[in-house]
Amino acid sequence: MNAAMKDIPPEQSLIEYPSQFPIKVMGANVEGFAEAIVMVAQQFDPGFDAASIETRPSKAGNYLGVTITITATSREQLDELYRTLSTHPMVKVVL
Repeated sequence: MNAAMKDIPPEQSLIEYPSQFPIKVMGANVEGFAEAIVMVAQQFDPGFDAASIETRPSKAGNYLGVTITITATSREQLDELYRTLSTHPMVKVVL
């Protein structure tokens, strides 16, 4: 999360918890990338259904976009999930 998000008081958050929250993750289109993202999602949302992921390869096929929709339970959970995904060695971008 960017620094500005951390400055927003919880009562002013636009997200109501719990809620379904989609996150798009981009990385190299290599074997195991989608599975690695699923494993991270399951750490933060034990009820996450791996069958619910959506994948979309880039036009040239070099990258893969993976959309996970987790059950967000708090801003802290989302902050930590974004941090974990952003620092994962296979991940290029988290949106």
